[in-house]
Amino acid sequence: MNEPVLTELIYGGGAHTDARAIVEGVSSELAGALPAGAPNSIFQLVAHINYWIDYELRRMAGQAPVYPEHAAESWPAGAVPRAGEWDATLGRYRVLLDEMAALSRDPAALERTVASVDTENYANQGSTVREVLHQTVVHNSYHLGQVAFVRRMLGIWPPPTGSDTW
Repeated sequence: MNEPVLTELIYGGGAHTDARAIVEGVSSELAGALPAGAPNSIFQLVAHINYWIDYELRRMAGQAPVYPEHAAESWPAGAVPRAGEWDATLGRYRVLLDEMAALSRDPAALERTVASVDTENYANQGSTVREVLHQTVVHNSYHLGQVAFVRRMLGIWPPPTGSDTW
């Protein structure tokens, strides 16, 4: 059975702002802005999300990506994107979400076993594609909340298509 709720969580909905809308309307300049008190820029957050979605998609496809030795390896070095890098990061983000959603709609894929990554720094994130997708959604949700917060700090919330403003 596919999981429409899982697909909804990947893209956002219900209690979550649309995962694609949350990054729309952010210029490259603002994506690289680092407001006082914010540990990461929007660019860094989205690039980090991309890193881990890509990592987990490769794992779910049966590959054995190398787990980073240090957390810093999953973050871009600087807060400010280079020319064209923000647009590329956004495009990659959308593609990765679509790839996750495609898996969530594939009943056979959802039950496929995913090899465990056994390092002292990495707790196994499930043994099936379904479980790994759920863990990835939780990770995305955490960092997308940070994106929303940084947007608020920059005065660019809500996104152009709207969202809760409380």
